[in-house]
Amino acid sequence: MSSATTVTLDNRFARDLAEMAVPWQAEEVVEPRLLALDADLAAGLGLDPGWLRGPAGVRLLIGADVPAGATPVAQAYAGHQFGGFSPRLGDGRALLLGELVDTAGQVRDLHLKGSGRTPFARGGDGLAAVGPMLREYVVSRAMHALGIPTTRSLAVVGTGRPVHRETPLPGAVLVRVAGSHLRVGSFQYAALTGDAGLLRRLADHAIARHHPAAASAPRPYLALFEAVVAAQAALVARWMLVGFVHGVMNTDNMTISGETIDYGPCAFMDAYHPATVYSSIDHGGRYAYGNQPLVAEWNLARLAEALLPLIDEDQERAVALAVDSLRGFRPRYEAAWTDGMRAKLGLPAGLADEVAADLVTDLLTLMETGAADHTSTYRALAAAARGDAGPADRLLPGPLGGSWLARWLAVGPDAAAMDRVNPVYIPRNHLVEEALAAATGGDLDPFERLVDVLDDPFTPRPGLERYAEPAPADFGAYRTFCGT
Repeated sequence: MSSATTVTLDNRFARDLAEMAVPWQAEEVVEPRLLALDADLAAGLGLDPGWLRGPAGVRLLIGADVPAGATPVAQAYAGHQFGGFSPRLGDGRALLLGELVDTAGQVRDLHLKGSGRTPFARGGDGLAAVGPMLREYVVSRAMHALGIPTTRSLAVVGTGRPVHRETPLPGAVLVRVAGSHLRVGSFQYAALTGDAGLLRRLADHAIARHHPAAASAPRPYLALFEAVVAAQAALVARWMLVGFVHGVMNTDNMTISGETIDYGPCAFMDAYHPATVYSSIDHGGRYAYGNQPLVAEWNLARLAEALLPLIDEDQERAVALAVDSLRGFRPRYEAAWTDGMRAKLGLPAGLADEVAADLVTDLLTLMETGAADHTSTYRALAAAARGDAGPADRLLPGPLGGSWLARWLAVGPDAAAMDRVNPVYIPRNHLVEEALAAATGGDLDPFERLVDVLDDPFTPRPGLERYAEPAPADFGAYRTFCGT
């Protein structure tokens, strides 16, 4: 591969939904420097990692050299942000370069973040700093390794120009890969135009791209909605099981594909508590860890509202059908979460549901009361199932903890099964901050070591003990920021 002309990027979004696509170009980068590249992802996309590391590849990654026939666009969408509706958001600092077909035959978006102001910038500078872009890279890569559906980060390229926030920071562009960037907010935008044809074309585009079985259903657009409900129920359950806090679950950050998107003020929970909030702007706890299933359901109700004209010509009938379908979210979520918790505790398949439910509920109460580390607890329990109860006794101390351990051990938990689903290594907040601070100062070694550890989250390795430990006591209260 010798030039960008050998990379094929389709422009199907720009072609099919021109009303939601503003042709635009990335700002010129004078001194691009490749900071991170996911070589395995590149190979899976049919791109040569060696070529991407070279000058021509880097120019593709910053949007400077776009293949002939591609149409880079800023996408339009609306969204509820912390409950307040914004009718025109869109890609204020991002560009969809186009779509490519990966080696598995799947269509994937190639998308830039931090590539400069677009008509949707709303007064922002359109740029991004190294730290937040590397955060998205490391956390999305960790989520993929954990088996959680996610947009992925192909690369981060330093721009060599300062980004002015509270202080000047080095700038960067993130190259993101996704099944698509269709969001609940995309449908809100299309519905708001009042153009029924646009809304229908958007829905048909989403069906073809993500949920093709809906096309043959008696009510295709209701089937589309139900498919998104199912995908999001499964996704949020996976978040909850690993202690992931998204931090900004606006409707423009909920995908139609069921992939996690937008790793702004995200973090992994340390001490277990449902009210955990890390985002500096979530003052009321709307997007707290324990609220995420409820927020997902609320967001899906907004998608249903946008789809009503397509579900049925009679609005009352459309509402009744949508409400009935939305009712499926809670049982789907509960089933996925319950199955996941049974796996995390290694509970035997034949154990009665009420016994399993009591064990789960009582454990979570103990963890909350004792501020037990979410990730460490489950690995400690696996050790207890093998006969070493010391770590679990320290995390769940006292008579209540001992009583619960005895009840749980009596059902015969499977330690090997627990190890397959409970990670040793997650993006610990103190380690992420340590790596980002070093990278912002020009030292990428801590970042690269962290990425290497997180690529294999379930296998304990000698010498990596500090990556499995909770934050030290002097780390203090943790706050994250959107990175804009």
